[in-house]
Amino acid sequence: MGWFTKVETKAKDDIPGLDIEASSTATTNKSQDSAKSTTEKNENNSSSSTTTTGDNEKPETPGKTNKEWGYDLYPERRGEEFKPKWSRILLGLEGHENMDKVKCERNVYWCVKNSPLVKLMMGALRSSGCPIDLRRHISCEVCDSSVTGGYDPVLNQIVVCQNMARKEGMVQGVLTHEMIHMFDYCNNDLDFRNIDHLACTEIRAANLAHCSFLSAMMQGDASLFNIKQSHQNCVKSKALASVLAVRNVTRQEAIDAVERVFPKCYNDLEPIGRRIRRNSPDQHRAYMEGPMYGYDVY
Repeated sequence: MGWFTKVETKAKDDIPGLDIEASSTATTNKSQDSAKSTTEKNENNSSSSTTTTGDNEKPETPGKTNKEWGYDLYPERRGEEFKPKWSRILLGLEGHENMDKVKCERNVYWCVKNSPLVKLMMGALRSSGCPIDLRRHISCEVCDSSVTGGYDPVLNQIVVCQNMARKEGMVQGVLTHEMIHMFDYCNNDLDFRNIDHLACTEIRAANLAHCSFLSAMMQGDASLFNIKQSHQNCVKSKALASVLAVRNVTRQEAIDAVERVFPKCYNDLEPIGRRIRRNSPDQHRAYMEGPMYGYDVY
């Protein structure tokens, strides 16, 4: 590849020596490359307003870094090859990873062709200078059971957890959620080390991609008497869970970060433009309205 998207150019500038093309395709050296890239980004990106490093602070070990920044949830990001356990193979729970990968990639392709939200997000990313190449920017992998997907800003890739997101609807939710993170990283000076920045993009993703009234009911956040407040509670709960899943911080620190940025980030509906209600034409309306805001549509 002789050219870079805007996000990849920014990553190349922020992480000296990072070979984006090699990092996105290598499988045996992913662990060293990912740990090195994350460490170099932490050293060179000084835009964080809340994360500081003292002069007497001890350097972190690679294992601690992986756990603190969420890479331990995605073993293939570290170059590890998934090895199923015999006990789980006998139960039919593992041992069919290659077939799972094929099914996952088919679901991704179906969403790209048929989901209004995914097509809208891909058009918005292309209009912002960050077009998506399916083979380069979306990867189906085996993940920890606590997550269904993720966004790797170092490699500028969306991870779809093939062992957890098995249906088209779930893959659509994962792609939309992670593309919102990609969109934020493309268009803003987003620093994932800054817990306020992380909380903001998680609020936006939950707000735009997940929290319908039905999902709020399932989480226990809904009330028939105050639907607006129920939706906000659902967004806060999901954003809080996402922050805690990928950052080694206390629950109170995560709550404080979500509360600090919630008013501004909850009201930022770009690029979808509206909160999507389940089983409603909102997805199609948002897709049709995309060109009105200057976004391409697929």
